[in-house]
Amino acid sequence: MTAIDPAAPEWARRRSFAIISHPDAGKTTLTETLLLSAGAIRLAGQVRARGENRRTQSDWMKIEQERGISVSASVMTFEHRGLLFNLLDTPGHEDFSEDTYRTLTAADSAIMVLDAAKGVEPRTLKLVEVCRLRDIPIVTFINKMDREALDPVDLLEDIQEKLALDTAPMQWPCGSGNRFKGVLDIATNDFLPYQKTGETDPSEPNPRIALDGNSISQVLSEEEVAELQEGAEVAQELCPPFNAQSFLEGHLTPVFFGSALRHFGVRELLEGLADKIPGPAPIEAIANNQTIEVEPSGKEVAGFVFKVQANMDPNHRDRVAFVRLCSGKFRRGMKLKTEAGKQLTVSSPILFFAQDREIADEAWAGDVMGVPNHGTLRVGDSLSESGKLRFSGIPNFAPEILRRARLADPLKAKHLKKALESLAEEGVTQLFRPIMGGDFIVGAVGALQIDVMRERVAAEYGLEVDFEAAPYETARWITGDRDKLEAFADRHKSAMAEDINGDPVFLAKSAWEVSYSEEKFPDVKFHRAKERSA
Repeated sequence: MTAIDPAAPEWARRRSFAIISHPDAGKTTLTETLLLSAGAIRLAGQVRARGENRRTQSDWMKIEQERGISVSASVMTFEHRGLLFNLLDTPGHEDFSEDTYRTLTAADSAIMVLDAAKGVEPRTLKLVEVCRLRDIPIVTFINKMDREALDPVDLLEDIQEKLALDTAPMQWPCGSGNRFKGVLDIATNDFLPYQKTGETDPSEPNPRIALDGNSISQVLSEEEVAELQEGAEVAQELCPPFNAQSFLEGHLTPVFFGSALRHFGVRELLEGLADKIPGPAPIEAIANNQTIEVEPSGKEVAGFVFKVQANMDPNHRDRVAFVRLCSGKFRRGMKLKTEAGKQLTVSSPILFFAQDREIADEAWAGDVMGVPNHGTLRVGDSLSESGKLRFSGIPNFAPEILRRARLADPLKAKHLKKALESLAEEGVTQLFRPIMGGDFIVGAVGALQIDVMRERVAAEYGLEVDFEAAPYETARWITGDRDKLEAFADRHKSAMAEDINGDPVFLAKSAWEVSYSEEKFPDVKFHRAKERSA
């Protein structure tokens, strides 16, 4: 086992990784078992069958607990083997893809969780494409081996063909479902037996039995040993050996097998993360209209806001910006500036464990730090001591669903404005204010986002709001010379709106109308995505 050099700088101890998967592959269960394995929690709040038992440590919103899904990214910090890990648990549901994309901008690596019975699913494919855009290295965990699964060779081929990723199995499974007996550590030729009870302590290493020793006969038959040896040999012939450089460049993924629900194989995955995933890397930023690389070893404290969460503590009406630090040593009480010139004193910075938190006296490049604020910070903001740095890469995407927000009590219009703006700043949904007419238009990727907004507006702001069908189908941000934009807006007054930043938006009745407008107004640019900024 490798260990961190005691003389290494603090930032070199940081490991920030996201967990990505198709819904129901076991992502949140794996998150909790990783925390158990690292000794960060004592009891996992497993996603159980139904009702009041449906609880997890990392799913803290009421809607998440009731539906057994993750709809908001959460951050958990823990230590293991001298390293400090920031685990970013992303929403599994595709309606929250923007939140997942933003979270991946703060990660240096990712764990891809696959259901052993299904292999690579559509949502996984999209998430890996995002990782590839950012050159994020991926570790694969094939989950649910205690259920009937595809042949492991077929699973590896599925990864190679659908994701264009070379696979380097670190282990080889012996059977699946009722026949699942455990996994072989290919590097050491040790067998790790599976215990069906699931009562093993995940913080303790799994027992190991030498495959070529006499004791193996106590857990495997001769036929099973022969089958396991043959499978491992086939895997080594078909797959390249693990290569650190290829992994870091995003061309190869090491593969682990196990069952997160039964706590099997997760400790070995954690050790693999400690050995293999990278620490903070240089990040591009713009300073004085020039592109530079911000090094984690740099002296200036700098970072960017990739998430804003309001009301994590309903008793205090809090609002916390999640900041990925990219350089420097942060000290509690420091003054930081946004690129727009806003200055704030960060007097109560926090580190997260789901909804729990600790005040941080210091933080380093690679850390994810919470900055409490009252509307000063939005998703996409850059923070630095000088206020001259801007980090990019956090976009808004054109919504696929538009709804008109209607209050049951019109006298509470100001409260509705505050609620919708706050949730839009978090990135829960997008918000558009038509130039003509008083009703807000809410934009979302999927219907579940609208459900979450309705429930949060009711629970956190005490407002009964109906989100009814809007007379528009999609939205596009528009740019161009001022006179050209004004000419277009004059012709489409009833379809013009502003987003939360005051930028012009065209609300179209159909995709055809967008195409028609692009032909008629060639000097106006219609954008499906817009860089988030203050």
